[in-house]
Amino acid sequence: MENTVLILGPTGRMGRNAAEAFEAAGWEVRRFDRSKDSLWEAGWGASVIVNCWNSGYSNWATDVPKQTAQILEVAKASGATVIIPGNVYVYGEQAPKRFGSETPHLATNPLGRIRIDMETAFRESGVQTLVVRAGDYLDTEASGNWFDMIIAKPVAKGHISYPGPLDCPHAFSYLPDVAQTMVALAQKRRNLSQFEDVLVPSFTLTGRELANAISEVLGKKVIAKSMAWWPLRVIGLASPMMRGIVQMRYLWNKPHNLDPARHAELCSEVPQTPLHDALAQALSFYVDPDEVMRTGSQAIAAE
Repeated sequence: MENTVLILGPTGRMGRNAAEAFEAAGWEVRRFDRSKDSLWEAGWGASVIVNCWNSGYSNWATDVPKQTAQILEVAKASGATVIIPGNVYVYGEQAPKRFGSETPHLATNPLGRIRIDMETAFRESGVQTLVVRAGDYLDTEASGNWFDMIIAKPVAKGHISYPGPLDCPHAFSYLPDVAQTMVALAQKRRNLSQFEDVLVPSFTLTGRELANAISEVLGKKVIAKSMAWWPLRVIGLASPMMRGIVQMRYLWNKPHNLDPARHAELCSEVPQTPLHDALAQALSFYVDPDEVMRTGSQAIAAE
């Protein structure tokens, strides 16, 4: 069916937002349940498959190639377009500060290589694939991402815990904006290339700038403090998952931002949510939601 989308990983942070965005746009949404659904049966008749499957870092080496092969098999047979939530792992530590659609994928670390191999498989498959690439997520609810799990956790105490140097620019993306981009691309897929790499407009913030913006939203002073990495390194001696997290630390030490030029060409109708609105929503599970929205609205009105 022309406007039927299958969401793989619909209970995860990206899958949930994608399902909500497609439903709001009037699509028939199929939410894949790994415990009982067959990918062949669920995918047949779907015009778009959104691949939000994401296992723990320690399982990527085995899970990602297997999942990629399964999705490609179904998409080739059914003619479906595949949409992938892309990350910035593929560029590598030596990449330029500006990440864009044409930036080479030169990562050499294991997690980066796995993502490069996955995207290469889709690019070379003949299946229309749309990569919607984003920075670290700001979500509408607590979902275990860096922002709610680490950064904002101590905000009620008047500070944030920042994983990198406090003056290092870092890219953050609001998940509803990422999901809206997926919908916009899906709706015009017939006029797109076989492979598209679209970076979503994101917020480029240092730790101090993020703390200042949170202060404006909350209406009270919030400062940025550096997060200690040594506990994670110690845990990583026994935890493959934690070793993966430590492996990606360089992205917090490397200044970077996302180039939205291709997004502007293809999805100019999709606006970027204002920073204060995104933060107000992302903070609402740590402080009184009414207070966040009230002070956040006042801060926006004062700008």
